[in-house]
Amino acid sequence: MDVPQGRDLHLKRVHRRWGMVNIPKVGRVRFRWTRDLPVGKRADNNNRITGARLVQDALGWHIAFRIQALEPEPEAHKGPEAGVDAGVNIPLALSDGNHQDHGRPLRLPAGGADRDKWLNEAEKAKLLCLERRAAHRKGFRKPNERTSARLHNTYDQIKSLRATAKRRALDWQHKTTTDLARTYGVIVVEQLNIAGMVRSARGTIEEPGTGVAAKAGLNRSIAQEAWGGTITMLAYKTARHGAALHEVPAPGTSLECSRCHTTTPGSRESQAVFACKNPLCGWTRNADLNGACNVLHRYRTTLVAVPAAGRAVARRTRGVKPTTAS
Repeated sequence: MDVPQGRDLHLKRVHRRWGMVNIPKVGRVRFRWTRDLPVGKRADNNNRITGARLVQDALGWHIAFRIQALEPEPEAHKGPEAGVDAGVNIPLALSDGNHQDHGRPLRLPAGGADRDKWLNEAEKAKLLCLERRAAHRKGFRKPNERTSARLHNTYDQIKSLRATAKRRALDWQHKTTTDLARTYGVIVVEQLNIAGMVRSARGTIEEPGTGVAAKAGLNRSIAQEAWGGTITMLAYKTARHGAALHEVPAPGTSLECSRCHTTTPGSRESQAVFACKNPLCGWTRNADLNGACNVLHRYRTTLVAVPAAGRAVARRTRGVKPTTAS
């Protein structure tokens, strides 16, 4: 529910951790204070609350305030350049080797992908128990019969655990992208067609696809990493810290050697190993690191320095544009 009129929001701080807001048509709402807001003497025409939004999810009710703030333009970031390769084994591989991972095992003991990696072992066991209980109770329900209160309660507990995992993933995204925006002056990412990458391999009845189960598992892993959300966060956070975010074409970055910059068939030996089959090279390194170096190399090779009035003028090829400009 949106509350667009900020002047009707009577907000006050009743405790160091708690606040109280009077929302029209709702009444007084007590909320937990998580960050400073322009209230009282800190509020003016340029820094003020313009509205609020009440949101309900599986973890309860949340209130989000819409704020109008005047911030100074940041100085140009003087940090280094970094190419970023997004993956499922290494979530964000950087060209300088400063890879960003979840700090959690990505694989189950049997070797399969862990869909619930954001939950601890006790939470995983509880989730499995709840899912089995829901399936057991659902088996007793007759056609067109209303869902029982017990089954609804079980579903709510499952949603709560799923929401907890989602919040932890979002927290990791925010912290990681903020750290990258503060560390690097130029961040280069791939221009990914995520919708095409997660397209099903099932095919049609006349021409059925192959490896459907493996492709479905890969699609779930890609969707769980939320690459699009990571790039969106990097776009506004780099602009906030004076850094720059650029995109380069993605095809071939994982198959090209980052040392000799040739593409030789069979060089990508596995998901984690890249061994260049060029007889004149023979370079071997981590596949994700190799892709990140190629991303940075493509960015650097698309810059054409032209001396003009004692300074260099940068010109980009077609299809390569700053993400922040869009």
